[in-house]
Amino acid sequence: MELTRVIVILAQCVWPSWTQVIHLTDMYGTIKSPNFPESYPKEINQQWNITVADGYKIRLYFMHFNIEPSYLCEYDYLKVYSDSEELAVFCGKESTDTEQVPADNVIMSPRNVLSVAFRSDFSNEERYSGFEAHFSAVDVDECRDRNDEDLVCDHFCHNYIGGFYCSCRYGFLLHSDNRTCKVECNEKVYTERSGEITSADFPEPYPKSSNCTYRIELEEGFQITLEFDETFDIEDHPEITCPYDFIKINAGDKDFGPFCGEQSPGKIQTRSNIVNILFHSDSTGENLGWKLTYTSTGSECSPLAAPLNGNLEPLQSNYIFKDHITLTCDPGYSLRQGDKEFEHYQIECQRDGKWSSDVPLCKKKESQRRHHSLTSILTNKMLS
Repeated sequence: MELTRVIVILAQCVWPSWTQVIHLTDMYGTIKSPNFPESYPKEINQQWNITVADGYKIRLYFMHFNIEPSYLCEYDYLKVYSDSEELAVFCGKESTDTEQVPADNVIMSPRNVLSVAFRSDFSNEERYSGFEAHFSAVDVDECRDRNDEDLVCDHFCHNYIGGFYCSCRYGFLLHSDNRTCKVECNEKVYTERSGEITSADFPEPYPKSSNCTYRIELEEGFQITLEFDETFDIEDHPEITCPYDFIKINAGDKDFGPFCGEQSPGKIQTRSNIVNILFHSDSTGENLGWKLTYTSTGSECSPLAAPLNGNLEPLQSNYIFKDHITLTCDPGYSLRQGDKEFEHYQIECQRDGKWSSDVPLCKKKESQRRHHSLTSILTNKMLS
């Protein structure tokens, strides 16, 4: 036993330090031990580096295998690895069961590179015949495997021999990374006095790699109020404020945000008639997004009283910018303002909180005054 140990140690000392490297770049080929099918020489250190194009893996299988057996393959062995990842170590022959042999097993590389290293020690007394192996490139179905997050398409994935490509749903554009689907959502302007704004696809996950600008623009004299829905989900970070995705709001000389996470910003009184909302998303994440409703209030005008013998509509407790009031008089009366006479008259609440005109008076119509005067004259004559 001691003698065997010394021999092994000596063998390790004289083991060749150099390795013969053979580079293979074909889409298929054969690897054989030196002198195959004759017995392989002693003190061999040979390596085959196989590289195929991106979009392929390498399939390796053995047609013959007969290498000196040893415990844990300490003497002669064949090692298969991809980059630094060891896939298998073989030695022995098919008729034994004490060592690992490839048999009918097929080895598939995880990437487009594969190395096969063969080493023999200082002895080959039984004249082992070595091995014969075949390799071929195998197309990778990136759309099905999706092992690498960088290869996943946002919407649709299309595989072809040697690669794949991504496409997007209608209304989306493919980002420059050829994987992410973004939306075109810049400078959308809202001019109605109330409305609703959401992230694209809400409540489904919002698009990645997008910068969306929403602008609410009302007439001067209105003030906009924003109220975010309770469902609010924007990618955040536990230690840094909104480094990935966020909403920022600008209203006049005031800024609000950035907002992210799961806590809704709630109600925001902007006190401005123009509001710009920026929503930014980066290239990762599957968050649900956000929704807000906006309303507006205008400058308030003082309440009005109907003129004597007159009416006003609508009758409200308060009036704001852009509200209208229509004034009319009772039968036999007409609205008079200066030397002008009206059947009805309309005034408007202005942005400065003042009415567009004073309330005119209701006076008897001219025909009614003449009829009244003639009746009075005839009555006085009869009495006299």
